Formats: sequence, structure tokens, C-alpha cells
Amino acid sequence: MPWGNPGEIRQQRFSMTDITKATPSATEIIKREECFKGFYQLDRVHLRHELFAGGMSPEISREVFVRHDAVCVLPYDPQRDEVVLIEQFRVGAMGKAETPWLIELVAGLIDKAEVPEEVAHREGEEEAGLKFSSLWPITRYFPSPGGSTEFVHLYLGRCSSEGVGGLHGLEEEAEDIRVTVWAYEDALQAVRDGRISNAASIIALQWLALNRAEVRGLWL
Repeated sequence: MPWGNPGEIRQQRFSMTDITKATPSATEIIKREECFKGFYQLDRVHLRHELFAGGMSPEISREVFVRHDAVCVLPYDPQRDEVVLIEQFRVGAMGKAETPWLIELVAGLIDKAEVPEEVAHREGEEEAGLKFSSLWPITRYFPSPGGSTEFVHLYLGRCSSEGVGGLHGLEEEAEDIRVTVWAYEDALQAVRDGRISNAASIIALQWLALNRAEVRGLWL
């Protein structure tokens, strides 16, 4: 089907045959430019990619935010049916949320020769003073693939919430983290009413809501 005028919406009916066709796989990077490099990096990529209808696209240009992959862990005490959450300042939330101090999971970047599980254990101790006796893989996902290379490894971490809390974080990384223990139902309600507003926390808590009986059956 030919392209219409600029601004027009391209519409086409799809059959089950179309849906089951192989997904395109070919890409061609023509040029890659480094636009900025600090703690993070911004590149501009000139490329072509295979089209659903066949053939290759014209050359297109896309900026991509290059960053390390991340590991996020929802600490869960199956005995007490409690989760441990952290709260810290996030510059990206300034002006867009009621407060830029967000309620989150324990998390860290894979910035060394580490596997995700090692990062999970390290960040549990650094950010919340926790030791995980088990890690349950929840999922892996791209939080914003339209403009970022970040890939997230998401886990449930088995822990004891007894005596957990207070202020944590590494001073050399300017971390100022408050750790709190939540009843499972209270944390889920915070998702419902929007107090918890970041993707990893929402995904992990909703996953726990779906799988809590199985988790407690195996971990208790």
C-alpha cells in the first residue's frame, strides 16, 4: 500500500496470515556519531531497517540514550507478608510529579563485570541493609526502547523485614535513601492510588499480586 500525503494516517487491514509472518530482522547502520559522553552517553545513529512489507526503509536518523543495563529487586518477607521499599530524590520527576522523592525498589546499574544476581545482592546491602536468601526472576524488559538502550532485570528478593529501615546509601555516590517496610496490601494500594509511579515498582508489585500464593507456598 503506497504512502499517502504527510500527516495522513496509514491504515490497512491485517489477517491472521499477516500476524503470523516472520518479523523483519535486517538492520544496516550507516553511521554512528557520539553526541555527548558523561556518566551517560548520547549517540546519533543513521540507519536503515527491513520493512514489514519487504525491502529496506530509507535512511533515518535516531538519537539514542546509551546507558548501562539495570537490576531492580522487590524485597519480600513471605513470613510477615511485607515488602521493603526505598525512597529517594529523582531529578527526572521534578516538575512532573507531586514530589520528586519517589518510592522505588532496590536497584543498581551493571557497570562492572558482574552478572545481574551479583548486582542484586550488592545493591540490597548498600541501599537497604538487606541480605537476600533467594532471588526469584520476575521478568526482563526495555523501559523505553524508542530512545534508550537500557535493559532491566527484575527480581523478587527473599529477605527478613524484621528491624529493617532507616537511612542508607553510599556517600561517594551522593545517595540519600530512606528505607521503609510496608504491608503487602498497603504497597499494592499505593500502586492503585498512584503514590508508587515508576515502572519497575508497579510491574514487580503487580507480579507479586498475581503470584503471591505460589511464592509464599515455596518460600515459607
